[in-house]
Amino acid sequence: MRKRVGATLFTAGAAALAIGLGTTTSFAATAVTWSVSPGGSISGSAGTTVLKDKTSGTTVTCSTSTMTGSLKSGKGLAGKGIGTVTSVTFNNCTVLGQTVSLASGTVAWKLNAASYTSGVTHGTITGIHLAISSSVCSATIDGTSGTAHNGLVKITYTNSTHKLKILAAGDNLHVYNVNGCLGVIANGDSGSITGSYAVSPAQKITSP
Repeated sequence: MRKRVGATLFTAGAAALAIGLGTTTSFAATAVTWSVSPGGSISGSAGTTVLKDKTSGTTVTCSTSTMTGSLKSGKGLAGKGIGTVTSVTFNNCTVLGQTVSLASGTVAWKLNAASYTSGVTHGTITGIHLAISSSVCSATIDGTSGTAHNGLVKITYTNSTHKLKILAAGDNLHVYNVNGCLGVIANGDSGSITGSYAVSPAQKITSP
């Protein structure tokens, strides 16, 4: 009797182990990977780019914006850190008719791919920190604090148009370190950035 019970338990344990191993293998097989071609150094140019204080409705409008960075190349790539933004410029920026400077400082923002549908990659840019300054106003734009350097925006990249778009929804941007500004923005206000960058050279990003 004990031998039969022992054999039964052993068989059940082996079956459970086999199921567990099979499940692990299945999960590993379905891990999301990415392909990028050609990858390497990239640049992006955008027309009108807008930084908005969503709490007050105040907008900083820049006539153009540019960015540079790099993308990994090849197949089987992880989505997190699939690329890096290394510089960003915002040109001819105004708010309420006043000229302002919108500066990024040292940039090492991460491009992250999250999902893929019909030629469009959905993802994020993380690590954002910006500074606004004018003769009557200064403030910083970041994520969880004025010095966190963890601002996040959602993006899409479309293979057919080679456009990287920064979306207004889904970000964690907030205003900090407000000085002056005539009460039009305030510490803790939520923010957003919108812009559409034509990427060169044209990239093809797919998953898997």
